[in-house]
Amino acid sequence: MTHDHWTLDDLPDQTGRTALVTGCTQGGLGFHAGLELARRGATVVLAGRNAEALATAERALVAEVPDARLTSLDLDLADLSSVRRAAILAEDLGPVHILLNNAGVMAPSHSRTPDGLELQLATNHFGPFLLTGLLLPQLVEAGDARVVTVSSLMHKNARRAPLDDPRSPHGRYHRWQAYSRTKLANLLFTFELDRRLHRAGVPVAAMAAHPGYSGTHLVANGQLGRSSGGFASILDAANRAISQSAAAGALPLLMAATADVPGSSYCGPGGPGEVRGPPRLVGCTRLARDEHAQRELWELSERTVGLTYP
Repeated sequence: MTHDHWTLDDLPDQTGRTALVTGCTQGGLGFHAGLELARRGATVVLAGRNAEALATAERALVAEVPDARLTSLDLDLADLSSVRRAAILAEDLGPVHILLNNAGVMAPSHSRTPDGLELQLATNHFGPFLLTGLLLPQLVEAGDARVVTVSSLMHKNARRAPLDDPRSPHGRYHRWQAYSRTKLANLLFTFELDRRLHRAGVPVAAMAAHPGYSGTHLVANGQLGRSSGGFASILDAANRAISQSAAAGALPLLMAATADVPGSSYCGPGGPGEVRGPPRLVGCTRLARDEHAQRELWELSERTVGLTYP
């Protein structure tokens, strides 16, 4: 395997390892990542806010991998109290070898969470930030763990980092700019996390990945709050027709989670424009690599969620 040519054949045996995957709706990126990890022997923890959707995903995974070792975890990343409750329940899992921060929302109408945070930034950044910190002792216990956070090509559209007071309104809401800033935040978080873990001598590495343009329900869910019925079905079908499959989109996530690459690696599709193709190491914007912005977002995040780590 080279960094420019990674395939599922390079995914090593995962027996004895535990992978916690957020956002596991059947057919989505997390589902396909969890499927391949389970196929190679990992215990896969399906984490999400909808018990019925988790049960559906679990049945579908077992249909593909009858001997899959699966468990589920009730987790709403938009609610910091839910994240804390989930982390307590997750203590029973023992060492966690892979934390895949995959769940997210894309460009919904403006709303605020129970914590007073804008929904996208709460779900896509602050929730995963808190979850990662709370699970860090179990990641350390694993001895050679990885945190993989899913970003997006859309991070390139972010004009600035989300460094304002997250509980105060800031003028007119532009849903796509807000989404782009959350995807930038995913990279700022990853690079700062990896640097801090390395400085602390902690045996955990942080990686990022993006799926290119993949056919998931995220677009329709973000725009209309559902993925089926009326125009939602049309939008969902149109998106899938012009994109690569969710299974292909999950490959960069799996590369980031398991390949022999250094901390702070960013994996994405290797085709033109990174919209599709086999996974490889990819680049990001200068703003994503801005160490001042990384540090500022980290300190803001610690204050927002009430947790300091590592």
